[in-house]
Amino acid sequence: MNYFTSAKPYNSLNEYYKREYGKKVAKISLNAGFTCPNRDGKKGYGGCIFCSKDLSGDFAGDKNKSLKEQFDDIKEVILKKWPDTLFIPYFQAGSNTYAPIEYLKKIFNEAILFDPKVVGISIATRGDCINHDIAKMLGDINKKIHVQVELGLQSANEKTSDYINRKMTNQEFEIAVELLRKENIEVVCHIINGLPNETIDNMLDTIRYINKLDIQGVKIHSLLILKDTILADNYKKDKFPILDLEKYVEIVCKQISILRPDIIIHRLAADGNANDLILPLWTKKKMVVMNEIDKYLRKNNIYQGKEYKK
Repeated sequence: MNYFTSAKPYNSLNEYYKREYGKKVAKISLNAGFTCPNRDGKKGYGGCIFCSKDLSGDFAGDKNKSLKEQFDDIKEVILKKWPDTLFIPYFQAGSNTYAPIEYLKKIFNEAILFDPKVVGISIATRGDCINHDIAKMLGDINKKIHVQVELGLQSANEKTSDYINRKMTNQEFEIAVELLRKENIEVVCHIINGLPNETIDNMLDTIRYINKLDIQGVKIHSLLILKDTILADNYKKDKFPILDLEKYVEIVCKQISILRPDIIIHRLAADGNANDLILPLWTKKKMVVMNEIDKYLRKNNIYQGKEYKK
C-alpha cells in the first residue's frame, strides 16, 4: 500500500496519518531537559557541529515547565487551528533515551496519558543511546500505544561523520535499528543534504544505505548554519558551498526517486529558528520549498521508488 496523491507522488506523513487515523495528527514537541553523550564527555564535547544551543529542540516546549504543561500549552494553540486533532507527544530536544531506564519508563508512560486524544509517542535519540533494555522497555509501551523512535544518521559517509563530529558509527546505528525492530517499533531516520564536502553521489548513497535497513520513515532536510554553533565558526573560516534552492530541490527529488517505496517521508524541508539562521535564507520559506519539490516531481514524472533497486 502507498500513500501517494496526485499532488504528492510519495508517502507523505500527513496522508499516512489521515488514512491510518481518519483525521489530522499533530506532533507536540517537548523538551525533557536531556543532554547528549556527544556533549557531556561520554563520547565527546560540543555535540555535532550543526546542533543548536537548544539541542535541535528549537520549537520544543519550555524546559522550565513540566512536560504536561508544555504539552497543554502547545495543544491549545493547535486546537485553535485544527479543533478535531489527535496528538503525539514528541520528545525532541537532546538525546531522549540518554538517561536511567526507570526515569525514561516513567516519563514515557506519563506522556501517553497526557490526553485521551494521544495516539502514540515519538522519541528522538541517537543510535548509541539505544540498548537491549531500553528497546525492551519501549517495546512494552508499544504494546499499549504506538511508539516511534527517530534516529539521527545525517549521512552514511563515515568521513562526513567524522567531520560533523557525530561520534557514532554506522554499525551502532544499525544495531539500534535491529534492537528496535525486534520490538516492532517504528524507526525514522534523519538525514541532512548539503553537509560540507559531500557530493550528490554521497547524498544519494545515504538513501541507498537506509533502503537496506528495516526503517519505516525518513526525515530529509538541508543543512542549516545557525548562530553559536561550531558549523557557523567553520563557515566563517572556510566559506564552503551552500546548496541553493534549485539544487536542493533537484537532489531531494533524485533521492525520492530511489527511495524504497514503502518508507514514509516525514519531512522534506527544514525550518530552523529564524533568529538564529545564518544560511541558507531560502529555508525560511518552508512552504515554498515544499511546493517547489512537488512541482519538480510532477513536471518530471518522478515518484517515490521509480528508480529504486533492491
